[in-house]
Amino acid sequence: MATLEEVPVAVGGGGDPEGNAGQSDASEGGSPSAETSGPAHASLLDSGENFDILNGEEEGGPDDDDDDDDDDLPPLEDINKEKKTQEKSRAEDSGISAPGAESLPAQTTEWLDVLGNGQLKKKMVEAGKGPESRPRKGQNVRVHLKTSLADGTTVEEEPSLSFTLGDGDVIQALDLAVQLMELEETALVQTDAKYAYGTVGSVAPPVPPGADLTLELRLLEVGDAPDLELLPPAERTALADRKRERGNAHYQRGDYAFAVNSYAIALQAAESSSKMDISPQEEAELLDVKVKCLNNMAAAQLKLDHLEAALRSCVSVLAHQPDNVKALFRKGKVLALRGEYTEAIRDLKSALKLEPSNKTIHAELSKLVKKHSEHKGAEQAMYKKMLGNPAPTAPQKHQGKSSWSVSWKWLFGATAVAIGGVALSVVIAARN
Repeated sequence: MATLEEVPVAVGGGGDPEGNAGQSDASEGGSPSAETSGPAHASLLDSGENFDILNGEEEGGPDDDDDDDDDDLPPLEDINKEKKTQEKSRAEDSGISAPGAESLPAQTTEWLDVLGNGQLKKKMVEAGKGPESRPRKGQNVRVHLKTSLADGTTVEEEPSLSFTLGDGDVIQALDLAVQLMELEETALVQTDAKYAYGTVGSVAPPVPPGADLTLELRLLEVGDAPDLELLPPAERTALADRKRERGNAHYQRGDYAFAVNSYAIALQAAESSSKMDISPQEEAELLDVKVKCLNNMAAAQLKLDHLEAALRSCVSVLAHQPDNVKALFRKGKVLALRGEYTEAIRDLKSALKLEPSNKTIHAELSKLVKKHSEHKGAEQAMYKKMLGNPAPTAPQKHQGKSSWSVSWKWLFGATAVAIGGVALSVVIAARN
């Protein structure tokens, strides 16, 4: 039986766009981790695994207030050539050429308050190739990363971690800090849990709930992202699928706004025009990724109460696959939330017809039918109240009949009196 599918918890290297270990665990905005939040959210997404019941779908999505504007970050402090040379020499004397070293030299530059709130700070340890070598959003970067807790315990070390800058592929602290680094620069980053793994933490890497982190970074490589039009279809499908999985990781952490962003990036890759030849099978694979992205995007938009957007996503899925159970189910939920009960019941019945044993659809349909009945009852009561409470029809007819009968009797009596009067007048006149 085809069922609504469950996404696997993103751990290890599952979400790295370049296939590197550890990439998929990073998440923005301090949202709950997938590993500890349980399968309640995982069961809502397309990934290829099966499930029978959608858990927690009725809950509303929390507002994402950790999404700081990073378009206008403050520039790095200007450092003259002599100072850079001194910094580099000091680092070399200490035997430090990458963040993997046991210790770092004393403070060599001032800490930069990246967001102006004291919760994300960066300090240059070894200068790079100058400000003009800084990467830009949308470019692919490769870094050496070492992640430590506040007590110095190392929880993760990646000698060659690749990701797309600004795509939400990694934790916010890493994404924002690298935008301020020069090529071949070594830097320290101190971040509040808000910009790392949040109040729930992570299983892989093993980060406790609410843990502040120290990142030791070296920017190894910067390159432009591939041109989607020139990307072979198989590679485009793989790229779209990685971005979709990243969106699933955000969703599992309850970070629905970032999830929508990742799904949108995946859709862009899947829908992009291509200058490469594409086979029918490759086209079908791209369509499959697109449908999964739209379905998952609808789930995230529902969590954010973006009903119009969620409805558009569902309609787009059904345009390609009219019998897609998930799209029918979510469309029904959106219509119900909009108060369009008749249409919602119709879509849920269609979904149930396709999957008669699906307990989630049964429960949702039963609840909606009851709600619709109550709504109709309330409407009828309101109309009666607006129209008032007129007297029963039958008594009205009886009263009308009695009144008419009295009128006839009165008229007959009056006529008799009149005739009698005339006769009396005639008799009197005759006698005279």
